[in-house]
Amino acid sequence: MREVTKRRWRVVLDVALGLFLAFTVLSDSVATRSAWELAGGLAVVVGSVATARRYPVVSLGIAQVGTLAVPFPYGDHVPVWTVFVLVAMSYQAALRMERARPALVIGAAVSVLGIPLSLLVAPDGLGDWAAMMAILVFAGLSPWLLGRYIRLRGELARTGWRRAEEMESRQRLVADQARLRERARIASDMHDSLGHELSLIAVRAAALEVAGGLDDAQRGAAGQLRTSAAAATERLREIIGVLREDAAPVEPVQGDLGELIARARASGLLIESTVDSAKAPPMVARAAYRVVQEALTNVAKHAPGAAVIVQVRSSGELTEVSVVNATPPAGPLPGAASGRLGLIGLRERVRLVGGTLRAGPREGGFAVTATLPHDAAPVEETAELREAADDEVGQSTSARELALARRDVRRSLIQAVTVPLALFGVVLAVSGIVFLYQWNSSELPSPAYERMRIGQARADLAPQLPEHQRSARPVRGEPPLPPVGGVLCEYYGTGRSWLDDNYAAYRLCFAEGKLVAKDEFAEGAS
Repeated sequence: MREVTKRRWRVVLDVALGLFLAFTVLSDSVATRSAWELAGGLAVVVGSVATARRYPVVSLGIAQVGTLAVPFPYGDHVPVWTVFVLVAMSYQAALRMERARPALVIGAAVSVLGIPLSLLVAPDGLGDWAAMMAILVFAGLSPWLLGRYIRLRGELARTGWRRAEEMESRQRLVADQARLRERARIASDMHDSLGHELSLIAVRAAALEVAGGLDDAQRGAAGQLRTSAAAATERLREIIGVLREDAAPVEPVQGDLGELIARARASGLLIESTVDSAKAPPMVARAAYRVVQEALTNVAKHAPGAAVIVQVRSSGELTEVSVVNATPPAGPLPGAASGRLGLIGLRERVRLVGGTLRAGPREGGFAVTATLPHDAAPVEETAELREAADDEVGQSTSARELALARRDVRRSLIQAVTVPLALFGVVLAVSGIVFLYQWNSSELPSPAYERMRIGQARADLAPQLPEHQRSARPVRGEPPLPPVGGVLCEYYGTGRSWLDDNYAAYRLCFAEGKLVAKDEFAEGAS
């Protein structure tokens, strides 16, 4: 359904574009009253719009061939519809064409073909060919470059996003491996503690089995207890082996918190500690040990010389752990980049005992806090919980790169639109300044025009003439040339504003160095 709707919108947009371009052709043909221009322009519009999506090379070729209408004689009229058609088709073709070579070949062929055509039929010869080339360059090349840039930038962005997503997936896999590693460490702790207790039970049951003062039933019960303890120990070993099958070897927890903090102090850390974990169950105590161990490791690695406050408090219901370091005096160690895998594994350890872990910056330093209930079930891991944990621990490198890539793409797309518009504005401003200068420097004062007499020499009139001739002059209403051979006419302004639609010009015609005709004519005059 979505594809059908998208296809319908494409048809609507193509029809709207075709109608707009056809309107420009109709407007031009009405101005020139040329049926040939109307028929040829509509053929170019229909052909280029109809083939734009499926055959962009053909569409661009038809639009470029349409510029060959420029050299044909329409008086002083330039077919503006060729500009609109070429702009639209060049931009669309650049978005859809994978290679630029066909567009360059077609443009070169049209340019070469325009030379003999201009020499044969154009009133101004190579001047009309230059006008055609200007349309090809500015109306064809500029939109083509813009569309090509947007296409390549889009492909680059899609490739970058795909690679960033792959990196993100790879990093999540590494995080999952860190969680498995922590589970393996928990399994090792379970094996060490429970295996030891079960071994003691088996030993005591064996002692009961050979002790005196027991009847046969009691000795049998003691033997069964010893056998069950041994079987439980073997079963525990098998289960732990399954849990640790895909995990890397881990070092078991050594000693208690006091010994851990003492070793950290001996290594140079400045630690102020308050430890009370006597009431914590074994698994909670192990989790608290791991929290303190990982936090102190991070301080030594990322905040050397910073003072650390370690607080572990246990009650009958929960144990609270807090490790806070101040701002490091000399900054972090060079090159000590963190993959944050330790915190990921630590969060898994805390989750499995039903607790919560928080880690993040605090007052210029870093704080790791954990709340460990004594009789809680493991917290169920959900997608929301994992995303919240990742946000709290910190955005991954690939996620940051993905966000930066998206920001750069948005910025580049904005630049792709604003930079051409800004350049167009600059060109328009410069052209306007040049036009106004030429307009004002080509005005012939009316008294000087009135004093000129037929037969005067050009050299005598030169001091009264402006510095430049008027290049923008009326295209209609000019009187016929005088019937004299070798006539050269010069055009000057009359002083009217360039905003006046019915602006006029002076024409001075010279033959053999003498003034043979002087005329004032205006736009639209008969």
